[in-house]
Amino acid sequence: MSKAVAWLGVACFSLTGAMAHAQEKENGEKKERAPLVHLIKDPYPSTYTPFPSQLTAITGATILDGNGNQIDGGTVIMSGGKIVAVGTDIAIPEGAKVVDGTGKWVTPGIIDVHSHLGVYPAPDHQSTADGNEMTAPVTADVWALHSVWPQDTGFARALAGGITTLQILPGSANLIGGRGVTLKNVPARTREGMRFPGAPYSLKMACGENPKRVYGKKGGPATRMANMAGYRKAWIRARDYKEKWENYYADYEAGEDPAAPTQDLELDTLMGVLDGEILIHNHCYRADEMVDMINMAHEFGYKITAFHHAVESYKIADILAKEGVCSAMWADWGGFKLEAYDRINENIPMVARAGACAIVHSDSDVEIQRLNQEAAKAWADGRKVGIDFTEAEAFTWLTRNAAEALGIADQTGTLETGKMADVVLWSGNPFSVYSLAEQVYIDGALMYERGNEALSPQSDFEVGQNGKGDHQ
Repeated sequence: MSKAVAWLGVACFSLTGAMAHAQEKENGEKKERAPLVHLIKDPYPSTYTPFPSQLTAITGATILDGNGNQIDGGTVIMSGGKIVAVGTDIAIPEGAKVVDGTGKWVTPGIIDVHSHLGVYPAPDHQSTADGNEMTAPVTADVWALHSVWPQDTGFARALAGGITTLQILPGSANLIGGRGVTLKNVPARTREGMRFPGAPYSLKMACGENPKRVYGKKGGPATRMANMAGYRKAWIRARDYKEKWENYYADYEAGEDPAAPTQDLELDTLMGVLDGEILIHNHCYRADEMVDMINMAHEFGYKITAFHHAVESYKIADILAKEGVCSAMWADWGGFKLEAYDRINENIPMVARAGACAIVHSDSDVEIQRLNQEAAKAWADGRKVGIDFTEAEAFTWLTRNAAEALGIADQTGTLETGKMADVVLWSGNPFSVYSLAEQVYIDGALMYERGNEALSPQSDFEVGQNGKGDHQ
């Protein structure tokens, strides 16, 4: 290349650079990209810290491990908040506190997947009734967490019934009622102090009579077909919202400077479902409506985790098994409204026999105190018609299956090495009406002991007033 050509190239480059620089000066300095906007998915994280525990061995007990197995004359060892050994012929570590379990039974802590403790607390009063946001058919923006009253006296009563973990849900007035939250059943000053660490949020939805009864005279929905239309409209908006955020992130990654979508709390929750991060727990009684909800989940690409109440699950148990959808059910409630009419006492064992996920739930501040008896009733009703599960298998309806429905089965729900030491020592067979929870451990800490006032939690509300001052 000649020097003349080389200089010509340099001159052209310089001229081009000069023109660009002049253009930049004319248009102002080159604009910096706005920072990438990240949605904060959990601005109210768990602050739960396990209570102090000690090395403990429960010996000589009948163990139901939550996985469907029974171990006679077994030992459970807890250390550092975890299960460290389960079985027979286990050496007791030096320094362990030994609890004689002879004649007694040991199980995982019971998990109630459907509770309204804290959002409909005791004492029952309109000023503390915070479970149903009956202002619009879709209120996915509200979170049950923000209504939980830690001083609800019901938590301690549930603990005395062996409940170590529970899901608190909004009520069922709305098509989409808001987020549910999973709690450890421990005394705490704050809601976050009870939050089960790492548990995903849930989304409460409701089929059938409730939404159309509540909104039939408020502009709708007034029919089941309008219920379906209402859900679908919400999911269409959520799908569009999700696409906007995905396009925003893709454009930013490509080097562009896009404007972030406007955040919408309602659509954040629905998008969380579409992303598989928030679990659907669906109040639904009738078999035909459950199938409608499954079909809608296919339409929009999400998964239903569990139907609640589900008194007609026995009619579609094969479909539920194929879809991998749990049913959280009562042992024998029904008939209190038309959509609950076609219930049978064998519902739970029939669902389990089909290979579907069967769960016993309470939906009651009273039933939660004796869920072991509710499971026993369902087990006995199944045996009467030849559905012959063992007691150990039936106990999975209270523990392992419930943990799976809450997305916490890797942490609790069974007595396995490395899992949280959520353990109940019963005075006898927990399927007997005469048996009581004698000791309840949460993360290895003895949180309740029958007959020991120091280990019988009492909320501040129960302490009472000192009679001084002007109370209003």
